[in-house]
Amino acid sequence: MFQSALRTPLRSTGALFPLSRCLKSQTFRRFLSHESRTKIQAAVTEYPVVLFMKGSPEQPMCGFSRGVVKILSAFDIPPEKFKTYNVLEDLELRTGIKEFSEWPTIPQLYVNGEFVGGSDIALSMFQSGELETLLEQHGVIPKASESPS
Repeated sequence: MFQSALRTPLRSTGALFPLSRCLKSQTFRRFLSHESRTKIQAAVTEYPVVLFMKGSPEQPMCGFSRGVVKILSAFDIPPEKFKTYNVLEDLELRTGIKEFSEWPTIPQLYVNGEFVGGSDIALSMFQSGELETLLEQHGVIPKASESPS
């Protein structure tokens, strides 16, 4: 889905440096192409809840992804409101999503097109009740007062 849209230019530093030195400096960065940025933006807004993870909900490939899946499963989010992307299937997506969100780790959770955070933030929000409130506010799950008793 996201193949071949990242570019890796090396900006000139004004002096001649060995490549190894440039790679260690901040002058060497990946720049997300317009095409990749557009695809990722479309992905995060396609569903109310989007999770970029390692593996799938049925078979998470890391403990942090597994943790966020367990947290989200506690809310019984309808499948039509929830989408996951396996970043292990697409290196471009794996690196691009980090630049897109300016967050260095996977998993990454988005609600209503807005970046929420990684596993630590999702866990903290779950424990405090903030995640449930956020999902209710965006109509992902019914408000507790609307739920059948």
